[in-house]
Amino acid sequence: MNPREDFLLKAFELGIIKFGNFTLKSGIESPFYVDLRPLASSPQLLKTLSNNLLELVDNKDFELICGVPYAALPMATAMSLTSNIPLIIKRKENKGYGTKRMVEGVFHEGQTCLLVEDVITSGKSLLETIDQVEREGLIVEDLVVVLDREQGGVDKLRERGYHVQTLFTINEVIDILHKYHRLTDSEKVKIKEFLNNPTEEVVQKRLPLEEKKVTHPIGKRLVELALKKQSNLIASADLITSAEVLRFANEVADHIVALKLHSDIIQDFSDDLIYQLKKLAKEKEFLLFEDRKFADIGNTQEMQFKKSIYKISDWADLVTVHPIGGAESLKVFENTGVITLAEMSSKGALTDDYYFSKVINVSENEPKVLGCVAQRKIGDHLLLFTPGVNINVSGDSKGQQYNTPEVVFNNYHTDFMIVGRGLYKSADVKTAAKEYQTLGWIAYLQSLN
Repeated sequence: MNPREDFLLKAFELGIIKFGNFTLKSGIESPFYVDLRPLASSPQLLKTLSNNLLELVDNKDFELICGVPYAALPMATAMSLTSNIPLIIKRKENKGYGTKRMVEGVFHEGQTCLLVEDVITSGKSLLETIDQVEREGLIVEDLVVVLDREQGGVDKLRERGYHVQTLFTINEVIDILHKYHRLTDSEKVKIKEFLNNPTEEVVQKRLPLEEKKVTHPIGKRLVELALKKQSNLIASADLITSAEVLRFANEVADHIVALKLHSDIIQDFSDDLIYQLKKLAKEKEFLLFEDRKFADIGNTQEMQFKKSIYKISDWADLVTVHPIGGAESLKVFENTGVITLAEMSSKGALTDDYYFSKVINVSENEPKVLGCVAQRKIGDHLLLFTPGVNINVSGDSKGQQYNTPEVVFNNYHTDFMIVGRGLYKSADVKTAAKEYQTLGWIAYLQSLN
């Protein structure tokens, strides 16, 4: 009996594998379930496992170790103690107090991090952890996994460029357990049949626009325009003169569902500008979207909305609001669709996971809200608006980060993409608008599949 077999049999005695009928996180029905958490109760086996995992990456250079919560945390801790490489901790959820960070520990941007996982099936948990760790500015290249269930997760990660090393595959485990009479002939046959005839992962598909559970009348109108014009493009007119805004609006009008303004940066803002924009919006069928980002108590927001020199309540179909003032502060936006800001596209934004979850909760329960601005999936009761979309540019010197239409529609299930500089800084605005309209709609249709 070799050391690997000896380790596996001792671990098996702790109950790390159970046989029966189990539903996995991926939605797959499985005849066995692997739970490596009991290893934390055996210091000697945990130490042996730590050494085995470190041997898988003894030729790799990394500066940090992080375990995928929760089962891999004791493994990562043991590996850190053995190797003297610092440990960082990825939370599974934000507790809403203390630092409120999702990744805890001492680290700095640009460091390389080894991820440790107990079991990989579809790879979903690892991809979620990778996303969180990379959001902190860390570099993830290498991953070690105790057990590969051989159901596509390792291949998915390798296709994305990550280096994955596994200690065991499930076929190896089954063969070893059968070899040493821990598994009967019939159990082995049943599991092998399951492994040789993989079940499709239950994938959370996005709803088509027409099936979104939007109740707000402005939200319904926005969906109608999208389906009619076959466009999910919102053009951001970040321009400072009325002439520039009107010229831009006329060039993009045929291809957009909404024109987004920052009225307070327009140096010669006037009633005539709004009259011209409303006339064009009616003719070309798009909505007017004021990106005011209200962020105050309800009374102040009401005055800003109704009494300011911009008279936003008279013309805006949509407004953006930071719901930091609470749900009650959103009730002042009469006859206008509210889009809350759950996340921002700029690097280092303070809209962390705790804040994100609170915003989504408020937004889903407030009738004035039709959608959210975010950089990830949200529920089917809200429309998702994603800024920072650009076909060609990776970012700017002020922290802006860009994504392509393919990324925001396939990965985030975005409903509407917001494009600014990709349009108004292009050499031919009308052609660029047509291109964004086409690429955005194609990406949306592809994301339905």
